[in-house]
Order: sequence, then C-alpha cells, then structure tokens
Amino acid sequence: MEPGWDLGASAGRSLLLCSALLVAGCALGLRLGRGRGAADRGALAWLCYDALVHFVLEGTFVYLSLSGNIADSEEGLIASLWKEYGKADIRWLHFDPNIVSVEIFTVVVGGFLALFLIYAIVMERYYRHFLQITLCVCELYGGWMTFFPEWLIQSPNLNTNSWLYFWVYLVFFNGLWVLIPGLLLWQSWAELKKMHHKGTALGKKRW
Repeated sequence: MEPGWDLGASAGRSLLLCSALLVAGCALGLRLGRGRGAADRGALAWLCYDALVHFVLEGTFVYLSLSGNIADSEEGLIASLWKEYGKADIRWLHFDPNIVSVEIFTVVVGGFLALFLIYAIVMERYYRHFLQITLCVCELYGGWMTFFPEWLIQSPNLNTNSWLYFWVYLVFFNGLWVLIPGLLLWQSWAELKKMHHKGTALGKKRW
C-alpha cells in the first residue's frame, strides 16, 4: 500500500463519523424532498448534511477552541476527528484566530442559513433562491478565507506529503464545499433566468 494511505484507528473512526452524518443528512433530505424533482431532492440532501456538519462538527470545534484548543482537549469522537484533521492542517490543532473566526461565521451564519433554506425549499417560499445564493457565497467565502491566506505564505501548515491528508482531507472534503455551492449557484441562476423570461413573456402578452 502506498505511504500515506494506511488508515489508523483515528482515521477510520473519523471517516465513519463523516459517513454517518452523510447518510443521516441524505436520508432526512430525501424524505423532506419526496414528490419533488431530482434537483431539489439533491439540494435538500446536501443542505441537511451541510447543517449537520456545521452544527455537530464545526460547532464542537468552535466550543473546544474557545475553551482551550483541540490539541489539549480530552479524547472524544469529535475531538479525535479534529485531531486527525489537524494532521493535514496544523492550524486546527492550536488556536488560530483566522480559522476560529471563519468557523464561528460558518456555524452561526452558514448553519442557520442552511436550515432556513431547507424550510424555504420545502414550503416553496419566494425567497428560496435569495437564501440559496447567500448561503453559497458564504460557503465559498469561508473556503477562500481558510486557504488563501495560507497559500500566500507558501502553505507551511498544510501536510501535502501524504496522499490521505492531502487528497482526502484537504482536497476532497474541502472541495465538496466548493463544488456543491457552485452547482447550487448555477441552479439559482438558471431558475431566476427562467422566472425572468416568464415574467417578460407575460408582460408582452398583456400588451
């Protein structure tokens, strides 16, 4: 097996926890989206998972960081997950003001926006795409502020020598919060364009 792919107990538990949250989020989202189109069911599945990650994982990270730091926290499943992720990005192990600030914003703003957006989709509220665009921009901004300052100083805190830490922890998991918000922004663009054309056509018929 290639170096960097050996899964220890901590890595295995962390990946299982992420998988469990994904299954729970998808199950809840698909249940809420029954009778709707595939795009909305997919959006709801993602948003439920997104909210779980923000409140369960990142909310715990913020609490542990404000009460000490991850490296010194007592052993627990979620603390263990962040210690494992800290092997890929050491900033998460010790109190980093930029990271903690971004995570507070993500938990409070991103988490509640996800909940409000779930409600707006299920109840078919007119402000659905306003919330969707706002949430996606917040997610993308959070990713930018997490990594771009690090890239500017040549990424001294990132472990890019391990395939597991680089491709799975850094690229895959963080890439999801770039790819999915990007797709949801495209969906909102397409829907708003469609509504605009319908409104324009209706206005012409009245004349």
